Amino acid sequence: MTDDSKQRAARAALELVSAGTVIGVGTGSTVAHFIDALDPGRVAGAVASSEQTAARLRARGIAVLDLNTTGPLPLYVDGADACDPQRRLVKGAARR
Repeated sequence: MTDDSKQRAARAALELVSAGTVIGVGTGSTVAHFIDALDPGRVAGAVASSEQTAARLRARGIAVLDLNTTGPLPLYVDGADACDPQRRLVKGAARR
């Protein structure tokens, strides 16, 4: 996936963020674009999947929360690692 495609995917994900919610945020280059474009005032906080993501969220002024205290998340944003022949997105696929 090109960097331009990743930026477009990140912008599309931003449209799914409801104001005042707590969201889940994954890790990776597409998610980095998402975090960089996320308005800190739009969300009540975020649950991070990694320390790398937590640091990036904090640098943007977004509160990083513990999943054990937030309960269910209305949205979790992460990039896919692969797409199978049935067009299902796959996380954790081995890179070739």
